[in-house]
Order: sequence, then structure tokens, then C-alpha cells
Amino acid sequence: MLEGVKILSYAMPVSETNRPETEPRELTVEKWVYGGRGLGRLGGEVVLAPFVLPGERVRVRIERRRSGMAEAALEEVVAPSEARVEPPCPYFGRCGGCQYQHASYEAQLEYKAAILRETLQRVGKLAAPEEIRVAAAEPYAYRNRAQFHIQGGRIGYREAGSNRLCPIEQCPICSPRINAALGELLSMTRDPQFPAFVRTIELFTNEAEVQVNILSTERPVARRFFDWCKEKFPGADAASLDYEACGERFRVSRHSFFQVNRFLLDRLVETALEGAAGEEAWDLYAGVGLFSLPLARRFAEVTAVESGAEAARDLEFNAQRAGLSIRVQRAAVESFLASSMRAPDFVLADPPRAGLGPAAVRHLVRLHPPVLAVVSCDPATLARDLAGLAAGGYRLESLALVDLFPQTFHLESVARLTWAV
Repeated sequence: MLEGVKILSYAMPVSETNRPETEPRELTVEKWVYGGRGLGRLGGEVVLAPFVLPGERVRVRIERRRSGMAEAALEEVVAPSEARVEPPCPYFGRCGGCQYQHASYEAQLEYKAAILRETLQRVGKLAAPEEIRVAAAEPYAYRNRAQFHIQGGRIGYREAGSNRLCPIEQCPICSPRINAALGELLSMTRDPQFPAFVRTIELFTNEAEVQVNILSTERPVARRFFDWCKEKFPGADAASLDYEACGERFRVSRHSFFQVNRFLLDRLVETALEGAAGEEAWDLYAGVGLFSLPLARRFAEVTAVESGAEAARDLEFNAQRAGLSIRVQRAAVESFLASSMRAPDFVLADPPRAGLGPAAVRHLVRLHPPVLAVVSCDPATLARDLAGLAAGGYRLESLALVDLFPQTFHLESVARLTWAV
């Protein structure tokens, strides 16, 4: 086990500098890097290759050079790691959805925590806490939402690094209900009445109902298509689904964001709100209220900030149905913070992949709430945000990896900071 980690539960034009090499070359993999590849060196040159594990001796073929490093394809594993396992998915290596099925799950967690620690140091010039807590659950059948592309009567994901379709029949990281609905859709595509102009369909489920969302189509889809889907699986035409998590019930409309790991929602909320209680709290980038509702049971006054109209309506509905008093602000977080003159006892921020950004960080430092929890899905933007907060007077108290995306390179983390000035 890695030291300091505790387990808790594009094609370029060919030129002389990027011309592919014909002969494979051997190297030792040093580590995983964010994005799903392993890093090794050849004569001092950094080489990135997929489907490898730290410590392995592998044979790779250089495909291109860019940004001062070489990108390679794996040809052969000469000396495999003890952590290497047989991927259970027949599409792994071709499908672009997963990058880590060749690694045992314990190894995935260790290496992800190491990536998080290294990124904080390299990007943010910050030392991570001595212990990174790791929360994990079932590594397969966890996704409650998935997007599928349709082409020529086939359904699937995009191939890795390509827009080509990788047709599939099942997806092992998707929930049983998603896979059952996928099977029904596959049979429907073979029917002449299936709208061939539909390009991308999203399925979202609470394991009782399945909502169908058309994300890409060349022309409008007739109502009868949704009626047909409804015959195959309940909830297909629903404008929203009710999702139970954290002892609460959330209405999630078609265009509202909701976390995709059905096993770790409670753990994510518990980790982010651990020890939080008092008079007033803010939930920034609140969505449908995944954190807002639990906060309202811990604090006398809660303000939830959400710029998306549909999500904000869901949030208001969810709070009212639960009998909770939550002040919902339909505004951009930066605008809300700029107009605020005093801070609450606790702030929870769950920004999109781009992170908080300089403006929000600047306002949080000005307001300096005593405790701040940041939920992040990108370690580089988290490192940047934490660097700004630390420079302004915050101290990083704890860091947790909540593995919402097993088998993939994606990282969800929770950083807890306290005002130290």
C-alpha cells in the first residue's frame, strides 16, 4: 500500500518530430498520471502509455510527440505487476469509457490517491495532509446515468481518442436497470419505426424507473417515440424522477445535474459535511439540493446558490416537500459572493470541473467563513483553487478521495479548510 494512504471502506499531422516509430521500445512504468495513462522515460524523454501499471516493464511503440513528451501505444507487458487483473469487459481497450479495468480495485484507489497528492504538490505547490482518506464502494454496476451514441442501428460509446462508435450490448459499470433498458433500446433500433435521426440518448434511473433524454437528434422526436419507450420501461417519458439518498427524496428533472454513483451518495455527503453544524451555512453550486437538504437539518439557516433554472426549481420543490426552510438564490456564485458582506459559519462548494475560479476564491478569502468544504471532480483545478485559498489565509485540514468513478481516471475529492489568520 502506498505510504500515507488509508483505505476507509486527436490525431496530429505527421512531421519529422512526431513521426510514428516502427520499432517497439522497452521501458519501466514509474507511475500513473491524471488522464488514464502511465509515465515512463526513454533516455530522459517522458513517455505516456495507456493500459500499463506502475512498476511494470513494458514494450511500447511511440506514436507521436507533442508538448515535450512522447505518446505511445502498448505493445506488450514484459513483466506484469501483481496488481494486474483480467478486465471483465469485452470492450475494454477499445471503448473510451474506462481506463483502469486492468488494475485491481485496491491498486486503483492507491494510485488515484497518489495522483491527487502529486497534483496538489505540482500544480498548487501544496503539501497534502499526511493521510488521504479514501471512501469506496462496489467498483462495478454503479452508474445511474449513461449516454449512448446511435449509428446505423448500433448503440455504444465512442472509441478511445476517436469519434468512431464502439458498439456494445452491456456496460459493466452501469446499473442493472440501465443495462436492462440498453437491451430494450438495442431491440428497438432494429425496428423500422425507430427514429434513425436520433444520435445520442441518455438514460437516468432510480432503479425503479428509467428516464429517456434525447441529447442529439437531427430533427425533433415525435411524442410516440417516448410512448413506445414507456411501454418498454416505466418512467421513460417522465420530466423528472424521484431519487432517494441521504435519507432525503430529490426530484431530478431532465436537465438537472445529479451525481452518478448510486452506492456513494451518502458517503459523499457525510464526508463533505462531517462535523458541520451551527447557525448559518451556504451551499454553492447547489444543484437539486443534494447537500442543501442535509445542511438544513444541521443549521438554523441555509442559503443555496444555483444558477440553473431547472435545478433551482427542483431544489425549491425538494426543500418544500421535505418541510425544510432553505433560501434559494438563482444566481451565479461569483455574483452572489460579490454582493455578500458577511460570512456564514460553514460553506460547502461543489463547483463544476472548471473549479471555483479566481473570482470566487478572492471573494471567499474576503469573507473568510471559518470552515470551508470544497468538493472537486478535477485535481488540477482543485489544486489551483486551494493554492489561492491558502495564499489568502486558509489552512488545508483534511483531504478525502471519494471514488465515484471506479475503472476510470476521474477523481472526486473533498477538501476541508479552516480560516487560519
